Amino acid sequence: MKNNNDSTAQTPQDLVNDLHALVAEAEKMMGGAITEHTGDALGALRTRFDAAQERLGDLYEGTRKKVVAGAKCADATIRANPYQSLAIAAGVGLLIGVLLGRRTK
Repeated sequence: MKNNNDSTAQTPQDLVNDLHALVAEAEKMMGGAITEHTGDALGALRTRFDAAQERLGDLYEGTRKKVVAGAKCADATIRANPYQSLAIAAGVGLLIGVLLGRRTK
């Protein structure tokens, strides 16, 4: 198993894979016999867990910033073109209504 202490996860799937590997290694350690290396292994696991937690926090913060920026852009666009936005929303609502109405029959 590779050790990703210094590298950062590039995608959410990489982070999830790292966390799954960490949990699997912890379960393997819990099932094994206690040795003198257990303290070192627990320290390594704690370090990896802290790194994964930090990457998850960074991923969350980056995603939150993108969502807020997108919402501000959408708000500015709607405020700049209120009638066009209303027409588009009504058209999309009508289309969804027609599609759902045909589906239930």
